[in-house]
Amino acid sequence: MPDIFTKAKRSAVMSAIRGRENKDTELRMAALFRGQRIGGWHRHQPIFGKPDFIFPVIRLAVFIDDCFWRGYPKNATKPKNNAGFWRRKLATNKARDHLVTHTLRAKGWSVPRIREHELPRKNEVRLVRRIRGAFV
Repeated sequence: MPDIFTKAKRSAVMSAIRGRENKDTELRMAALFRGQRIGGWHRHQPIFGKPDFIFPVIRLAVFIDDCFWRGYPKNATKPKNNAGFWRRKLATNKARDHLVTHTLRAKGWSVPRIREHELPRKNEVRLVRRIRGAFV
């Protein structure tokens, strides 16, 4: 179906959309923290890179990465329309993630990145072990 907007108008409309993180995955992670009695975390704090969760006392910044927006080859779907745009977009996302991780680590933060597909119940034990391992 053809777009009802011109290319410039569609760009303006899409750039005005502001999401607020990936709410479902964040809520699943928060429930996991609560269920495992892992405390001391905060959400939506003004830290460079906007981590999904931070543990300020131990300087731990946890990111929950969506498989599509990071272009993980195993779990992400590949858009068929406008492939060049999406290749550039996903490459830019990966480069930004690398910069954020590198910058936070240089400032003394531990930065685990959890992929969205790691959140199902079958991975909980491994995921909790990984988070607790970052506490040290």
